[in-house]
Amino acid sequence: MKASASTLFRGSRNFRTLGEWLNHAVALYDQHGLAVGQVASSPHDEALYLLLRTLDLPLESPASVLRRKLTPEQTDQIKDVLAKRILDRTPAAYLTREAFLGEYRFYVDERTIIPRSYFLEIIPGQLDDWLPKDLRPKRVVDVCTGSGCLAVLLAHHFPETKVDAIDLSADALAVAQINVEAHGLEDRLRLFESDVFDSVPRARYDVILSNPPYEPSAHVDAMPLEYHREPRMSLDGGKDGLVIIRKLLAQARERLQPHGIVMIEVGGLREAMDKEFAALDLHWLHTHDGADCVCVIHAQRLRAARI
Repeated sequence: MKASASTLFRGSRNFRTLGEWLNHAVALYDQHGLAVGQVASSPHDEALYLLLRTLDLPLESPASVLRRKLTPEQTDQIKDVLAKRILDRTPAAYLTREAFLGEYRFYVDERTIIPRSYFLEIIPGQLDDWLPKDLRPKRVVDVCTGSGCLAVLLAHHFPETKVDAIDLSADALAVAQINVEAHGLEDRLRLFESDVFDSVPRARYDVILSNPPYEPSAHVDAMPLEYHREPRMSLDGGKDGLVIIRKLLAQARERLQPHGIVMIEVGGLREAMDKEFAALDLHWLHTHDGADCVCVIHAQRLRAARI
Protein backbone atom coordinates (compact mmCIF):
# COMPACT_ATOMS: atom_id res chain seq x y z
CA MET A 1 0.00 0.00 0.00
CA LYS A 2 1.31 3.42 -0.92
CA ALA A 3 2.29 5.55 2.05
CA SER A 4 0.33 8.68 2.90
CA ALA A 5 0.85 11.54 5.31
CA SER A 6 -1.58 9.95 7.76
CA THR A 7 0.31 6.64 7.81
CA LEU A 8 3.68 8.41 8.14
CA PHE A 9 2.73 9.99 11.42
CA ARG A 10 0.63 7.26 12.96
CA GLY A 11 1.62 6.97 16.61
CA SER A 12 3.20 10.44 16.76
CA ARG A 13 0.38 12.08 18.72
CA ASN A 14 2.37 11.99 21.95
CA PHE A 15 5.61 13.32 20.48
CA ARG A 16 6.58 16.50 22.28
CA THR A 17 10.28 17.08 21.67
CA LEU A 18 12.56 17.56 18.70
CA GLY A 19 14.48 14.44 19.73
CA GLU A 20 11.37 12.29 19.49
CA TRP A 21 10.67 13.63 16.01
CA LEU A 22 14.29 13.08 14.99
CA ASN A 23 14.12 9.42 16.04
CA HIS A 24 10.87 9.03 14.12
CA ALA A 25 12.35 10.72 11.05
CA VAL A 26 15.35 8.37 11.04
CA ALA A 27 13.03 5.39 11.31
CA LEU A 28 10.99 6.70 8.37
CA TYR A 29 14.16 7.18 6.30
CA ASP A 30 15.04 3.53 6.88
CA GLN A 31 11.50 2.23 6.45
CA HIS A 32 11.01 3.97 3.11
CA GLY A 33 14.53 3.41 1.79
CA LEU A 34 15.42 7.05 1.27
CA ALA A 35 18.71 7.72 -0.47
CA VAL A 36 21.19 10.05 1.20
CA GLY A 37 24.49 11.48 0.01
CA GLN A 38 23.34 14.74 -1.53
CA VAL A 39 23.41 16.61 1.79
CA ALA A 40 24.74 14.22 4.43
CA SER A 41 26.13 10.71 4.55
CA SER A 42 23.64 9.15 7.00
CA PRO A 43 19.88 9.29 7.59
CA HIS A 44 20.45 10.63 11.11
CA ASP A 45 22.63 13.52 9.96
CA GLU A 46 20.35 14.47 7.09
CA ALA A 47 17.20 14.27 9.20
CA LEU A 48 18.78 16.37 11.96
CA TYR A 49 19.86 18.97 9.40
CA LEU A 50 16.40 19.05 7.83
CA LEU A 51 14.57 19.45 11.13
CA LEU A 52 16.90 22.14 12.45
CA ARG A 53 16.60 24.18 9.26
CA THR A 54 12.83 23.70 9.12
CA LEU A 55 12.54 25.17 12.62
CA ASP A 56 15.10 27.90 11.85
CA LEU A 57 17.47 26.61 14.53
CA PRO A 58 21.27 26.91 14.25
CA LEU A 59 23.02 23.89 12.78
CA GLU A 60 25.53 24.10 15.64
CA SER A 61 22.77 23.87 18.24
CA PRO A 62 23.78 21.97 21.42
CA ALA A 63 22.43 18.50 22.10
CA SER A 64 20.02 20.00 24.59
CA VAL A 65 17.96 21.32 21.66
CA LEU A 66 16.65 17.77 21.21
CA ARG A 67 14.88 18.06 24.54
CA ARG A 68 13.09 21.22 23.51
CA LYS A 69 9.32 20.92 23.48
CA LEU A 70 7.71 21.90 20.23
CA THR A 71 4.70 24.10 19.64
CA PRO A 72 1.79 22.78 17.57
CA GLU A 73 2.91 25.07 14.74
CA GLN A 74 6.42 23.62 14.81
CA THR A 75 5.03 20.10 14.81
CA ASP A 76 3.00 20.93 11.70
CA GLN A 77 6.13 22.31 10.02
CA ILE A 78 8.00 19.08 10.73
CA LYS A 79 5.15 16.93 9.39
CA ASP A 80 4.96 19.03 6.23
CA VAL A 81 8.68 18.83 5.43
CA LEU A 82 8.95 15.12 6.24
CA ALA A 83 5.97 14.36 4.00
CA LYS A 84 7.67 16.16 1.10
CA ARG A 85 10.98 14.43 1.76
CA ILE A 86 9.50 10.94 2.10
CA LEU A 87 6.43 10.86 -0.12
CA ASP A 88 7.78 13.02 -2.95
CA ARG A 89 11.44 12.03 -2.49
CA THR A 90 12.40 15.69 -2.72
CA PRO A 91 16.07 16.08 -1.78
CA ALA A 92 16.64 17.90 1.50
CA ALA A 93 18.64 20.68 -0.14
CA TYR A 94 15.72 21.54 -2.41
CA LEU A 95 13.45 21.77 0.62
CA THR A 96 15.78 24.11 2.51
CA ARG A 97 16.99 25.95 -0.61
CA GLU A 98 20.60 25.71 0.52
CA ALA A 99 23.71 23.55 0.50
CA PHE A 100 27.05 23.86 2.22
CA LEU A 101 30.60 23.21 1.07
CA GLY A 102 32.70 23.57 4.19
CA GLU A 103 32.02 26.96 5.76
CA TYR A 104 30.37 28.36 2.65
CA ARG A 105 26.61 28.39 2.12
CA PHE A 106 25.08 28.30 -1.34
CA TYR A 107 21.56 28.80 -2.63
CA VAL A 108 20.22 25.82 -4.61
CA ASP A 109 16.96 24.79 -6.18
CA GLU A 110 15.76 22.26 -8.75
CA ARG A 111 17.48 24.13 -11.59
CA THR A 112 20.90 22.88 -10.57
CA ILE A 113 22.68 19.86 -9.12
CA ILE A 114 23.16 19.89 -5.34
CA PRO A 115 26.80 20.86 -4.57
CA ARG A 116 29.06 18.00 -3.47
CA SER A 117 32.66 17.66 -4.54
CA TYR A 118 36.09 16.47 -3.47
CA PHE A 119 37.37 19.87 -4.56
CA LEU A 120 36.22 21.06 -1.15
CA GLU A 121 39.37 19.45 0.24
CA ILE A 122 41.53 19.70 -2.89
CA ILE A 123 41.32 23.48 -3.44
CA PRO A 124 42.63 24.57 -0.03
CA GLY A 125 44.78 21.51 0.57
CA GLN A 126 46.56 20.56 -2.67
CA LEU A 127 45.86 22.93 -5.55
CA ASP A 128 48.74 25.33 -4.81
CA ASP A 129 51.24 22.45 -4.76
CA TRP A 130 50.75 21.96 -8.50
CA LEU A 131 51.44 25.56 -9.52
CA PRO A 132 54.83 27.28 -9.73
CA LYS A 133 56.03 28.45 -6.34
CA ASP A 134 54.91 31.98 -5.44
CA LEU A 135 52.69 32.19 -8.55
CA ARG A 136 49.64 34.39 -8.13
CA PRO A 137 47.21 33.07 -10.72
CA LYS A 138 45.75 35.75 -12.95
CA ARG A 139 42.82 33.75 -14.27
CA VAL A 140 41.19 30.41 -13.41
CA VAL A 141 38.05 28.74 -14.70
CA ASP A 142 35.44 26.29 -13.42
CA VAL A 143 33.92 24.26 -16.27
CA CYS A 144 30.42 22.82 -15.70
CA THR A 145 29.93 25.14 -12.76
CA GLY A 146 26.30 24.34 -11.93
CA SER A 147 25.39 26.45 -8.90
CA GLY A 148 28.73 28.24 -9.13
CA CYS A 149 29.96 26.72 -5.88
CA LEU A 150 33.42 25.66 -7.04
CA ALA A 151 33.98 28.95 -8.84
CA VAL A 152 33.13 30.72 -5.59
CA LEU A 153 35.58 28.49 -3.69
CA LEU A 154 38.27 29.35 -6.23
CA ALA A 155 37.55 33.05 -5.86
CA HIS A 156 37.83 32.84 -2.08
CA HIS A 157 41.05 30.81 -2.32
CA PHE A 158 42.64 33.21 -4.82
CA PRO A 159 41.42 36.64 -3.63
CA GLU A 160 43.20 38.58 -6.39
CA THR A 161 42.33 36.28 -9.28
CA LYS A 162 39.78 36.62 -12.05
CA VAL A 163 37.47 33.60 -12.13
CA ASP A 164 35.39 32.41 -15.07
CA ALA A 165 32.58 29.88 -14.66
CA ILE A 166 31.01 27.96 -17.54
CA ASP A 167 27.83 25.92 -17.87
CA LEU A 168 25.60 24.88 -20.75
CA SER A 169 22.45 25.33 -18.66
CA ALA A 170 20.97 28.83 -18.51
CA ASP A 171 18.90 27.67 -15.53
CA ALA A 172 21.98 26.61 -13.60
CA LEU A 173 23.69 29.90 -14.40
CA ALA A 174 20.71 31.79 -12.98
CA VAL A 175 21.31 29.97 -9.70
CA ALA A 176 25.05 30.60 -9.98
CA GLN A 177 24.39 34.33 -10.37
CA ILE A 178 22.51 34.30 -7.06
CA ASN A 179 25.55 32.77 -5.39
CA VAL A 180 28.01 35.12 -7.06
CA GLU A 181 26.07 38.07 -5.68
CA ALA A 182 25.60 36.49 -2.25
CA HIS A 183 29.37 36.12 -1.93
CA GLY A 184 30.08 39.62 -3.22
CA LEU A 185 32.09 38.44 -6.21
CA GLU A 186 30.42 40.31 -9.07
CA ASP A 187 33.65 42.17 -9.90
CA ARG A 188 35.82 39.06 -10.20
CA LEU A 189 33.62 36.16 -11.22
CA ARG A 190 32.11 35.99 -14.72
CA LEU A 191 29.55 33.46 -15.91
CA PHE A 192 29.40 32.06 -19.45
CA GLU A 193 26.68 29.97 -21.06
CA SER A 194 28.67 27.59 -23.21
CA ASP A 195 29.24 23.95 -24.17
CA VAL A 196 32.67 23.67 -22.53
CA PHE A 197 34.73 26.47 -24.17
CA ASP A 198 32.73 26.78 -27.43
CA SER A 199 31.24 30.21 -26.64
CA VAL A 200 33.87 31.56 -24.23
CA PRO A 201 36.15 34.39 -25.41
CA ARG A 202 39.76 33.39 -25.95
CA ALA A 203 41.77 33.43 -22.74
CA ARG A 204 44.55 31.38 -21.17
CA TYR A 205 44.15 30.05 -17.68
CA ASP A 206 46.51 29.09 -14.88
CA VAL A 207 43.97 26.53 -13.66
CA ILE A 208 41.14 24.76 -15.45
CA LEU A 209 39.01 22.95 -12.88
CA SER A 210 35.99 20.80 -13.57
CA ASN A 211 33.55 18.49 -11.83
CA PRO A 212 31.68 17.58 -15.02
CA PRO A 213 28.80 15.19 -15.62
CA TYR A 214 30.62 11.85 -15.60
CA GLU A 215 28.07 9.17 -14.78
CA PRO A 216 27.48 6.70 -17.63
CA SER A 217 23.91 7.04 -18.88
CA ALA A 218 22.93 3.57 -17.68
CA HIS A 219 24.17 4.43 -14.18
CA VAL A 220 22.00 7.53 -14.14
CA ASP A 221 18.99 5.45 -15.16
CA ALA A 222 19.54 3.22 -12.13
CA MET A 223 20.05 6.00 -9.57
CA PRO A 224 17.61 6.45 -6.66
CA LEU A 225 14.68 8.77 -7.22
CA GLU A 226 16.28 11.59 -5.22
CA TYR A 227 19.00 11.87 -7.85
CA HIS A 228 16.42 11.93 -10.64
CA ARG A 229 15.12 15.14 -9.06
CA GLU A 230 18.39 16.80 -10.14
CA PRO A 231 18.85 17.99 -13.74
CA ARG A 232 19.92 14.96 -15.75
CA MET A 233 22.39 16.98 -17.78
CA SER A 234 24.30 17.66 -14.56
CA LEU A 235 24.93 13.94 -14.06
CA ASP A 236 24.88 12.20 -17.44
CA GLY A 237 28.28 11.94 -19.12
CA GLY A 238 27.08 9.87 -22.05
CA LYS A 239 27.31 6.13 -22.72
CA ASP A 240 30.70 5.69 -21.03
CA GLY A 241 30.70 8.85 -18.91
CA LEU A 242 33.60 10.40 -20.81
CA VAL A 243 31.82 12.49 -23.48
CA ILE A 244 32.27 15.88 -21.81
CA ILE A 245 35.69 15.01 -20.38
CA ARG A 246 36.99 14.22 -23.88
CA LYS A 247 35.80 17.58 -25.16
CA LEU A 248 37.23 19.42 -22.18
CA LEU A 249 40.69 17.88 -22.58
CA ALA A 250 40.68 18.49 -26.34
CA GLN A 251 39.92 22.19 -25.83
CA ALA A 252 42.05 22.70 -22.72
CA ARG A 253 45.30 22.48 -24.68
CA GLU A 254 44.72 25.90 -26.25
CA ARG A 255 43.29 27.43 -23.07
CA LEU A 256 46.15 26.84 -20.63
CA GLN A 257 49.15 28.93 -19.74
CA PRO A 258 52.44 27.03 -20.30
CA HIS A 259 52.66 26.38 -16.55
CA GLY A 260 48.92 25.66 -16.24
CA ILE A 261 47.09 22.61 -14.99
CA VAL A 262 43.78 20.84 -15.51
CA MET A 263 42.05 19.27 -12.51
CA ILE A 264 39.06 16.99 -13.12
CA GLU A 265 36.85 15.06 -10.72
CA VAL A 266 35.70 11.83 -12.38
CA GLY A 267 33.90 9.69 -9.78
CA GLY A 268 34.28 6.01 -10.60
CA LEU A 269 35.98 6.52 -13.98
CA ARG A 270 39.60 6.37 -12.81
CA GLU A 271 40.33 3.08 -14.57
CA ALA A 272 38.65 4.26 -17.77
CA MET A 273 40.56 7.55 -17.64
CA ASP A 274 43.92 5.81 -17.15
CA LYS A 275 43.19 3.53 -20.09
CA GLU A 276 41.97 6.16 -22.56
CA PHE A 277 44.34 8.95 -21.56
CA ALA A 278 47.45 6.94 -20.69
CA ALA A 279 49.59 9.37 -22.74
CA LEU A 280 48.66 12.19 -20.35
CA ASP A 281 50.33 10.53 -17.35
CA LEU A 282 47.40 11.37 -15.07
CA HIS A 283 48.28 12.02 -11.45
CA TRP A 284 45.58 11.09 -8.94
CA LEU A 285 45.21 13.17 -5.80
CA HIS A 286 44.66 11.46 -2.48
CA THR A 287 41.44 12.27 -0.63
CA HIS A 288 40.58 11.60 3.00
CA ASP A 289 38.16 8.78 2.22
CA GLY A 290 40.47 7.11 -0.28
CA ALA A 291 38.28 7.77 -3.30
CA ASP A 292 41.22 9.47 -5.08
CA CYS A 293 39.06 10.43 -8.05
CA VAL A 294 40.53 13.87 -8.90
CA CYS A 295 43.32 13.92 -11.46
CA VAL A 296 45.87 16.58 -12.43
CA ILE A 297 47.28 17.12 -15.91
CA HIS A 298 50.06 19.59 -16.75
CA ALA A 299 49.74 21.80 -19.81
CA GLN A 300 53.05 20.54 -21.18
CA ARG A 301 51.88 16.94 -21.03
CA LEU A 302 48.55 17.85 -22.65
CA ARG A 303 50.28 19.60 -25.56
CA ALA A 304 52.84 16.84 -26.05
CA ALA A 305 50.25 14.09 -26.11
CA ARG A 306 48.09 15.76 -28.79
CA ILE A 307 45.01 13.77 -27.85
